[in-house]
Amino acid sequence: MDDRRGNREGNKLLIAASGTGGHLFPAIAIAEHLTGPIEWLGVPDRLETELVPKCYPLHTVSMGGVQGRLGLGTLKIFIQFIRATLATRQLLQQGGFQGVFTTGGYIAAPAIIAARSLGLPAVLHESNAMPGKVTRWLSRWCSLVAIGFKETRQYLPQQAKTLYVGTPVRSQFLADSKASPMDLPIPEWAPLIVGVGGSQGALTVNQLVRTAAPAWFEAGAWVVHQTGSNDPDTESLHHTQYIHRPFFTNVAALFKRATLVISRAGAGTLTELAMTQAPSILIPYPFAADDHQTYNASTFGNVGASQVCSQSELTSEALQHRVLALLDDSKQLQGMRCAAAALAVNDSAEQVAKLLQEIIADSKT
Repeated sequence: MDDRRGNREGNKLLIAASGTGGHLFPAIAIAEHLTGPIEWLGVPDRLETELVPKCYPLHTVSMGGVQGRLGLGTLKIFIQFIRATLATRQLLQQGGFQGVFTTGGYIAAPAIIAARSLGLPAVLHESNAMPGKVTRWLSRWCSLVAIGFKETRQYLPQQAKTLYVGTPVRSQFLADSKASPMDLPIPEWAPLIVGVGGSQGALTVNQLVRTAAPAWFEAGAWVVHQTGSNDPDTESLHHTQYIHRPFFTNVAALFKRATLVISRAGAGTLTELAMTQAPSILIPYPFAADDHQTYNASTFGNVGASQVCSQSELTSEALQHRVLALLDDSKQLQGMRCAAAALAVNDSAEQVAKLLQEIIADSKT
């Protein structure tokens, strides 16, 4: 007997979320608050094939995104889109689903259009301050667009129905979480700098951190560095005050303990920083679609929760000095903590789950 969570009683929902942790983690957090049967729509060979099947039945369709100029590649994507939409429509019909939820990205397009063609509700959560192409194109088709930043509304069509709910996070980041404490040998008195590059790592950020770190060691700070799995230089720095791993499972404990976090500006990471009240230096990924990380970072920088640095202008020396100045300014660090805390939405996943259930119920009347 299949004991995955797809067997629960209630409204049957198809969740379309694929690719990176930024799309998957919020969807998983919301799924944990839903009571009905859940199945998942993703893409082959992406992160969902590792995370989802242990909890929910996973269906896959081939789907990519339009990059650059129109051409033969665009035609191929369009054909993929038609096939994916037809396959999703058939899945929704044969599976007896009552609605679709998606966290955006290219998998959202066939899911939303297939659902609406059948008269089923479709709810989309957009976590970035600058919404993605699919969100901008299809938001007017959705029953509701739940947004992670208040600023997102201005970039969507007037016809789109939106509601600010924040972005759901993994349970370890919630205030009442019983997550295990940090199990690293760092003295309680020592300042802690945490470097992270998102779910896929960030080679440029990694190099900046490693080059600047010796001066931080001299100041008594420890550095915990999540490098990702694609960095060939992970063993280039060794020091008793430096701990590095490709990934840390208990990131919430790290952020809560951190004096300062150095990070990219993905929406998921920013939400985690807000939930843990962690001061941060943000280095937006300059090649992100629509430069959305710069928009995300600006929302934190504008209220004083973070210092925002352009990658093209940031040197290891500049980063070194920024960090040392903050370590020597406890008042500013405390102000950054308070500003980050003010951006947190603690019940985001519960809000979205409740909205989904209400929208599906209303669609039946």
